[in-house]
Amino acid sequence: MPDKHLSSRFDAELNLVSTRLLEMGGLVESQIACVLEALTTFDLTPLEHVGDVERRLNLMEIEVDDEVVNIIARWQPAASDLRLLMATSKCAANLERVGDEARKIAKRTRRVVMDAGAWNLNITEIKTSGEMASHLLRGALDAVARMDATAAAQIVLDDEALDAEFRAFVVKLVTSMEEDPRTIQTGLDYLFIAKSIERIGDHAANIAESVIYAVRGTDIRHEHRKQRGRGTYGN
Repeated sequence: MPDKHLSSRFDAELNLVSTRLLEMGGLVESQIACVLEALTTFDLTPLEHVGDVERRLNLMEIEVDDEVVNIIARWQPAASDLRLLMATSKCAANLERVGDEARKIAKRTRRVVMDAGAWNLNITEIKTSGEMASHLLRGALDAVARMDATAAAQIVLDDEALDAEFRAFVVKLVTSMEEDPRTIQTGLDYLFIAKSIERIGDHAANIAESVIYAVRGTDIRHEHRKQRGRGTYGN
């Protein structure tokens, strides 16, 4: 399909599905903000609507995929437009999975809050990881909105730091549980929370990879992480 689209209706349909995707992103960001607030304050109030939002995200993912299929069927786009639609579908899937991880964090946080021993564990790395994951997701969504491959490549690279933070927390958590077996149950809950946060970073990186694919036609999913983050993908 030439750069100048054959129909303003095609443009409108592309814009609509892109807007829908960014709406999903906004909902996911609100979920993450809620679970991180609850994890920090031990106040469960922010968690009240996390499950409802997760179910809404499930429906929105289906709606986005349906619209992507319909656009492809109606217009048979090629080249960059087809890559954009495929990337949109992949981004929607990753956002839905971030919503799943937020729900898991909410579930474990409720258990932690009910355990008095939770106060005896230092979870500085979890809080730091949560902020990092939130920043990565926000950056990935911004790269989607602007179709910025350079910014997306940086997100892929920055996810390495979040992975390192997760590994450091696991080491410290295992030591704490060995020193005080009473913290084992709560420690396991925190371990699952930390893993979900780490997975949120992975999904943000996946979204960034989809942006690079849409813009440059380069699929970097199975390349080494450091190579994937090189700036050459954004040039």
